Amino acid sequence: MDLVTTVADRAARRLVRWEQQTPDALPPGPLAPPKAQMFSFLLTPGPFLRACRERFGKVVTIRIPGIPPIVQFSEPDAVREVFAASDETVHAGEANAVLEPFLGSYSVLILDGPRHRSQRRLLLPPFRGDRMRAYGEAMRDITEAAVAKWPRAPGGGERFVLQRETQAITLDVILRTVFGMEDGADQDRMRALLVRGLRILDNPVFLVRTFQKDLGPLSPWGRFLRLREAGFREMDALVARRRREGFGDDILSMLLQATHEDGTPMSDAEIHDELLTLLVAGHETTATGLTWALHDLSTHPQVLRRVQEELDARLGGGPIDPDKVRELPYLDAVCKETLRIHPVIPGIGRVLQKPTRIGGIDLPAGVAVGCSIYLVHSDPDTWPDPERYDPTRFLDKKPSPYTYFPFGGGMRRCIGEAFALYEMRIVLATILQKLEPVAAVKHVREQRRNITLTPAGGLPIRMQPR
Repeated sequence: MDLVTTVADRAARRLVRWEQQTPDALPPGPLAPPKAQMFSFLLTPGPFLRACRERFGKVVTIRIPGIPPIVQFSEPDAVREVFAASDETVHAGEANAVLEPFLGSYSVLILDGPRHRSQRRLLLPPFRGDRMRAYGEAMRDITEAAVAKWPRAPGGGERFVLQRETQAITLDVILRTVFGMEDGADQDRMRALLVRGLRILDNPVFLVRTFQKDLGPLSPWGRFLRLREAGFREMDALVARRRREGFGDDILSMLLQATHEDGTPMSDAEIHDELLTLLVAGHETTATGLTWALHDLSTHPQVLRRVQEELDARLGGGPIDPDKVRELPYLDAVCKETLRIHPVIPGIGRVLQKPTRIGGIDLPAGVAVGCSIYLVHSDPDTWPDPERYDPTRFLDKKPSPYTYFPFGGGMRRCIGEAFALYEMRIVLATILQKLEPVAAVKHVREQRRNITLTPAGGLPIRMQPR
């Protein structure tokens, strides 16, 4: 454990040292002021969550200014109860309200009830299995083009920031498969706008409404809003061109042809918000998972050897066949074990709409309930020796959806789960067929970038030819 992580752990333990039994009879939680809890959860989420578990066990009340108290569970039975609750009892969109300024009010992540079900129905068809092959070919081709430019040398070439490279790959995948954009000036302009806007949002403080202030075009939030509007103009031009020139097999084309139950098409505002949602949810998260996976392989040579043996045996030395990546059970297990040890999102939340009993605790309406992916995935009661990296945990075994849920669960389970895992397998297979990752730093700590937990510093790494 490096010095920064050790200091953060000690600070978090001091923060949660004293127990708070509150007048509203919620479970105990840290006595620290809500603002202190907020910044600890935003800036050092791992140490804060670990300290809460050490002090309070598997249920704790966290208080953050401006939102309801969060009763956070890391007990699988309680997670099951949260996931099984109806949308009349719990609202996930309300719990995700902090994302509305980024994604828009029509985002499937923000909506609840019938509006959510209607929007989700329109988004599901592009992610069904029969659509995946076309996406897979784009994922492979984009990765091959990117990897060809990476430095490499026997023993490890020049080191580079891996997260920056995986983000470039996953962003181009989104532009190709979701937006239907090919190489050219339009794609370059859209990419530049999106990268500039998303990098502003990397700062987790912008999850807090207080910091979402437009103080002019030079202020961070002001720059983001203007970049977002410029992005919307590019989307409008893209939509007009698609309607004029004909539809393709990209996700935007499918959304433009989709209709609500009453036969009306999606509005331009709905299209904007869902494109942004697919971009944000499918770009940064998958890039982070890929970065962690390559880091884990660089530090576990026996796992890397087994992945390479599987690739050689099932794919040979030719181009990656997207159909055959489904026949790589060990690589699939590597992806899943990576997402267990390094969950990209620390947890999910719901807001209670009426009094509800969860985990044996009676909770009032208006309280938020959280399910901690971070803590459940590292619980020794479920995962023996949880810090050990062992992909065989997922071979010929299907974990409970209440002990392993990197993509959430219940009726709000991420619709892009299959897409993300498919992309991870194709990108990793394409890289590892020719290159081996070589660790360039001794310790890697996690840091929050907006809603995701990423390697600090973007993870410097080296590559060598196989």
